[in-house]
Amino acid sequence: MTTRGPNRRDILSGGALIGAIALAGTTSHAAPRRRPAKGTILPPRDPDPFTAPPLPPAMTAPSAIAKLDGVDIWYWDTGGPGEVVVLQHAMTGSGHVWGYQQQAFRAAGYRVIGYSRRSYRDTHAADPGGGNAVNDMRMLMDHLKVDKCHVIGTAGGGLLAAGWALHHPERARTITIAHSIITLTAPESLALMPNRGQPWLATLPHYYTELSASYRALAKEGTAMWVDLAHKAREQQFGLPAQPYGGPENMADIARVSAVPTLLIYGACDPGSNPPLGRFFNRSIPNSELAIFSECSHSGYWERPELFNATVLEFMQRRG
Repeated sequence: MTTRGPNRRDILSGGALIGAIALAGTTSHAAPRRRPAKGTILPPRDPDPFTAPPLPPAMTAPSAIAKLDGVDIWYWDTGGPGEVVVLQHAMTGSGHVWGYQQQAFRAAGYRVIGYSRRSYRDTHAADPGGGNAVNDMRMLMDHLKVDKCHVIGTAGGGLLAAGWALHHPERARTITIAHSIITLTAPESLALMPNRGQPWLATLPHYYTELSASYRALAKEGTAMWVDLAHKAREQQFGLPAQPYGGPENMADIARVSAVPTLLIYGACDPGSNPPLGRFFNRSIPNSELAIFSECSHSGYWERPELFNATVLEFMQRRG
């Protein structure tokens, strides 16, 4: 019998907090003169009211298969001489979800790379649950001759971003951890998800828990596109075991992430990776900064792409 590893629904059903909270330590558009709390950054723009973004541009960067030790990784690479940015997708995504980021970050002067992890769209391995995601990333970076990079991880990809800072700090310029619980095991952070184990949560569709009500109300086509990409992310390999991330396992590990400048992004309407969790990690990672997006749930890269891109680019340029 094959043992299935944790997926996004498992984690949500194991730890969600229903509700929405205002911007941490500040109200940027309501009181622009108020200083943010220590460790908190104001997003460059957080328009009020929320307006739906246009559909993402087509992804045009060349793609290929990297045949590595035990895994064939599908990836794309914009090329170019700039500093490298590596995008890490959520459990409901794949390397195909980055239409809003691929050319935007390239236009800012970066070489941008995205890929699908084991068990996700177009990447194949004899042992889908083997090794860990941090080691696979190391093999891919070695294959592409990337010595040092910025890592942007959303949701499940945030665990990998934290793992990269933990195990390879000398190869990280900055990391961005967006909408992520960062660790699957630390009881201190799990305590901030009091609805863990509630069976009703597992019955909700992913788009309901990962896209805000504002976005779903105003972006019907964008919601349908997100749902289609999420379905295709595991369509061919549904039921395969999830690979361990190799990320932090306890609060001591999380504190060590501070060896690398860290940006934390959370959505005010996220029922799982909620603002109190973001503030907790901001306190626990000394070298971190925190931004909380209004009218945003679990997929800021998709729901609020202009705000997401501007916030991350400002951070990378300032800290990297």
